[in-house]
Amino acid sequence: MEGAEGVAAPGASAQAQPLPPAAKPGVAATALMVAASALFALMGLCVKLAAAHYPAPDLVLYRSLIGALIVTCLVWRRGGTLKTRVPMMHFWRAVLGVCGLGLWFYSLTGLPLGTAMTLNSMSSVWLAVFVVGAGLLFPKEGSAAASGPLVLTVVAGFAGVALVLRPTINEHQVWFGLAGLLSGLAAALAYMHVAALGRAGEPEDRIVFYFSVGGIVLGTALVILQGGPAPHTWTGVGLIVAVGVLATTAQLLMTRAWSIGHPLVNASLQYLGIAFSVMLGVSFLNDPLHGSALVGMALIVAAGITATRLRARSPAASSPSDT
Repeated sequence: MEGAEGVAAPGASAQAQPLPPAAKPGVAATALMVAASALFALMGLCVKLAAAHYPAPDLVLYRSLIGALIVTCLVWRRGGTLKTRVPMMHFWRAVLGVCGLGLWFYSLTGLPLGTAMTLNSMSSVWLAVFVVGAGLLFPKEGSAAASGPLVLTVVAGFAGVALVLRPTINEHQVWFGLAGLLSGLAAALAYMHVAALGRAGEPEDRIVFYFSVGGIVLGTALVILQGGPAPHTWTGVGLIVAVGVLATTAQLLMTRAWSIGHPLVNASLQYLGIAFSVMLGVSFLNDPLHGSALVGMALIVAAGITATRLRARSPAASSPSDT
C-alpha cells in the first residue's frame, strides 16, 4: 500500500504534535488509521479515473509535486527545517518508494481497484520472506523453529495472490499484475528504510518530503522520455489535485498513527484499504467481484497480519530492518 511511503517508525515521532490530555492514544491511532485507509482507497479511485487523462509518469509527477508543496507549507508553518544529516538514507528510501509508487500507479491503470490494492498490500508478506531468507542465510539458534510459521504465512500469501489474479487478470493484464506485485516488494524495502530513518531521528514530515522530491525527479524524467506531459482538461486537473491532496493527507494521518499507536494494530488496520477499494471499485467502476478473488484477498490479509505478529515475536525479526 502507498501508506508504506510515509509510515514512520516509533523513533521518528520526536516532532509530532502532542495529543490533547483527554485523548487516548490507542483510540486516536485507530481512528487515524481507518481514515488514512479510506483516503488511500479514494486516492486509488481517483488514479483509476485520472488514467483516462494521464499516463502513469504524469500522475507520479503531479502527485509528488503536490505532496512536496503541502509538506513544505506545514514545516514552514511550524518553524521546522527540511535539512538532514543523512541525505543518502533519504536517497535510497526515495528511490525504493518512488519505484513502488510508479509500479502501483501503473497497475491501477490496468487492474480492478481492489486487485491492485491487494497486490500492493503484499508488503507484510514480502517482509516475512526477508525474515525467512535472513534466517536461512544467517542461521541462529532457534531461528529455524521461529521461521517455520513465517514460511506458512508466505505460502498462504502467495496462494492468495494466485486466487486474486486467476479470476481477474487476462492475457492483456499480465504486466499490470506483475507491476502490482513488485510494488508490494518495493513498499516492503521502503518500509525497512523508513524504519532506519526513524531510528536515525528523522521526523516523518522530512521523510515524506524527500520521498516527494524523488517522485518529482523520476516523474519529470519519465515525462520527458515519453515526449512531454499530456494535455490538461478541467476534469483531469481536478483529479490530479485530488490524488495529491488525498495521498498526502493519508500519509500524514497514517504517519501520526504509527507515532502514537501500537504497531501490530496499525499494521492490521492498514488492510482495511483493500475492503474500501473493493467497495469503491464495485460501486463506481463496475469492477468484477469473483468468489475466488475474495478468498484470495482474505488469505493475503490473514497472511499479512499473521506475518506482522510473528515478526514481532521472532528473534530474527530485527535482521532485515537493520539493512
